[in-house]
Amino acid sequence: MQIIGQKKIDDAHKKHSGWRASLRNWTTIVKGAEWTCNNDIQQTFNTADPVGKYVVFNIAGNQARLAAVVNFEEKLVIIKEIVSHAVYDRKEYL
Repeated sequence: MQIIGQKKIDDAHKKHSGWRASLRNWTTIVKGAEWTCNNDIQQTFNTADPVGKYVVFNIAGNQARLAAVVNFEEKLVIIKEIVSHAVYDRKEYL
């Protein structure tokens, strides 16, 4: 899969150094994935959940949420936002 929105990952690294290893691991796994459906994602990341048009991934031991649109046909993961769990719980965009 190709990741669109690497700058959002870089920005999250800078703001939250504790998320760095988890985000790097997520990036490595996603780049090597060949997902064709949400079930494939959940086999890779068992805590990932489809929420509306997004897939929400738990990051850094449930400290953060990464919301992305996954386009299976184009093999793209488009990052919308990476936020703390507390901020995510207050959002209504999903």
